[in-house]
Amino acid sequence: MNSFPGKIGRTVAESEPWWPQQDKDANLRPNVVTILFDDTGWSDFGCFGSEISTPAIDTVAEQGLRFTNFHVTPMCSPTRASLLTGRNHHSVGMRCLSDSDTGFPNGRGAIRADIPTLADMLRGHGFATYMVGKWHLAPSAECTPAGPYDNWPLSRGFDRFYGFLGGCTDQYAPELIQDNQTIDPPLREGYHLSEDLCDRAIGYLRDHAAFRAKDPFFLNFCFGATHAPIQVARDYVDPYVSVFDKGWDQTRIDRLERQKSLGLMPKDTDLVPRNPDVSAWDDLDADHRALFTRQQSAYAGFLQHADEQIGRLVAELQRLGLYENTIILIMSDNGASPEGRQNGAVDINTNYSGTPEPVSEMIKRIDDIGGPNGPAHYPLGWAMAGNTPFRRYKQFVDLGGMRSPLVFSWPMGMVASGGIRDQFLHAVDIAPTIMDLVGDRRAAQFDGDSFRPMLASDSAPAPRSLQYWEMFGRRAIYAEGWKAISEHEKGDDYASDTWRLHDTRNDASECHDLANSHPEKLQELKDLWWLEAEANDVFPLDDRTLVDIIRFRSPHGLAAQSEVTFYGNQSHLGTLSMICGTDRSFEMKGHFTAALGTAEGVIASMGNELGGYTLFIKEGRLVFEHGFVGRRHRFEGTISGTSRSAGLQLKHGKGTAAQITLLADDQRIGGGLLPETASHLSFWGLDIGRDAALPVSQSYAAPFAFPLPLLDKVTLNFLEPVNEETLAEMLEVTE
Repeated sequence: MNSFPGKIGRTVAESEPWWPQQDKDANLRPNVVTILFDDTGWSDFGCFGSEISTPAIDTVAEQGLRFTNFHVTPMCSPTRASLLTGRNHHSVGMRCLSDSDTGFPNGRGAIRADIPTLADMLRGHGFATYMVGKWHLAPSAECTPAGPYDNWPLSRGFDRFYGFLGGCTDQYAPELIQDNQTIDPPLREGYHLSEDLCDRAIGYLRDHAAFRAKDPFFLNFCFGATHAPIQVARDYVDPYVSVFDKGWDQTRIDRLERQKSLGLMPKDTDLVPRNPDVSAWDDLDADHRALFTRQQSAYAGFLQHADEQIGRLVAELQRLGLYENTIILIMSDNGASPEGRQNGAVDINTNYSGTPEPVSEMIKRIDDIGGPNGPAHYPLGWAMAGNTPFRRYKQFVDLGGMRSPLVFSWPMGMVASGGIRDQFLHAVDIAPTIMDLVGDRRAAQFDGDSFRPMLASDSAPAPRSLQYWEMFGRRAIYAEGWKAISEHEKGDDYASDTWRLHDTRNDASECHDLANSHPEKLQELKDLWWLEAEANDVFPLDDRTLVDIIRFRSPHGLAAQSEVTFYGNQSHLGTLSMICGTDRSFEMKGHFTAALGTAEGVIASMGNELGGYTLFIKEGRLVFEHGFVGRRHRFEGTISGTSRSAGLQLKHGKGTAAQITLLADDQRIGGGLLPETASHLSFWGLDIGRDAALPVSQSYAAPFAFPLPLLDKVTLNFLEPVNEETLAEMLEVTE
């Protein structure tokens, strides 16, 4: 009370009220909208040379700028951490993915608590802060309905959050979080996550315009697109079949020519040779070409559909009178992804479970691609084309992994529009630039710097001339136009790594290796890399796979427990828990508070109509149904009305098969052999006492809830420890 500037007497008549002065500059500060795509290649936007229709992005670019020399990290969580902090990802604790904790300070799977995020900084200047879409900055062990919430969006500076916590989710039935609460997906006809995220973003903007019009806002909009599962309506897919039946080799040639004609790449830029793990398109047979063309067409439609949502968002900004003073940045978190492997997938759950299907099987279901039964992915060749004209993909420190398209617009603050900037930039430069534009250049300690002068002049210098990279022991460094890149695989002697050297000022695609002709320059850059690594907490250098990391440090969270108890009507448990597959032997049992009588309903369900399992009682029968890639197996037995418990035992033998035993009051009432199990059955996790998403079984109408309080609890006992290699391979391939 001593700091109260007014006067407090015994009565109001003897007192003087006081109100804080409103920040007169608040309504002059620009609003900020960052739009982040996932796994979208440098050449995939139309305005960056693609055949894919992205008119909304292209229009923003025409009214603003395209940055052609903008870099990120080769993985999503590190890029998101750098974007939100302006710091290099090792130094804030996000060496790799948020899913894993490596046991060292640079890899805890979360942004350090003492590092402010861009949302924190802007909120400190009176901004409202909104987040929709993908987060992927909280360790998986913390992504339960009960948290802890320390690394969720609302604890890291955002006022509101609507989206998903992990790396990917189903676009038709996503695992959604609203603020700090799990919610059921809106399972309406024609639902799609990209549209839902846009609807929610528009809702936030309308509320803001109505109730906080004098305050600026920050909206961080992070699509699930274009990460797998690739899902979009058939109407978006079919038009691209005739576009991409020319194949990836010709697509790369065509895109580079367009990039040159648009002024995005120098006229003398060479196309990097085809990646060695990609076949020549002309060497493929008809089935391979047909399947691969449809997979890429689905990807293109997925991106076009997301672009339409950007168009809706921009139109709403204009309608609300907010567009002119809003900064918009559109980018990707890393390059196009190699997760589809050689043949892509009609159902990416097969790849994510380590059981990819041959083309001869997938071609039979080609028309499912993109739909509810076809959560697809493209093969390596199309990832290569997405990264035209560069080498390799996501996860690598070559340009294919870490060159991102960047579109920037601010109508009120732009001196020039439709321009191109080719100065070197990195994700760590975004936060300091935004804070510079809102009037607080020194809001926090940044590793990046502001590129504000480049908005007005194409001849302004780059804010920095030095940047390092590291991922899985692969290393790279840029300094004064020179770039050095190491080849490294697990177990290699770092001192013996082969390095390439590129003069990026005369070799924009990093096609020509000058290591042999400029050994002194290469050594200079290698020495500089070690200095930067020391300064940014990169050590210890870590080329371990996720298998090794998990073996070194036991998994946190539910995956480390041998027994978990659930309760009726509790919140949905997401797939990030890593206990939602059937790859481990387990016993699941529903416990009743009284005799069963004629009660029926779902005891527990995991997954959806495409893949998962459900344990339910109906018409006096206990049923366990298991589905994977559309293949279904059902086991049932008669259960007495006097039963006080019901469950099953799933016990593995050889291979992926398992013996099923149905139990009532711990007595066998049915069972048989389940010929296949999987670690990743679908993108939907576990529900207790109901089937909350697209129902696993057609034997009932969801949610088919079990009566409460009759269902007391459900126990899940694992009969064997987590298979570290299987778990790690699932994490590795899905990210």
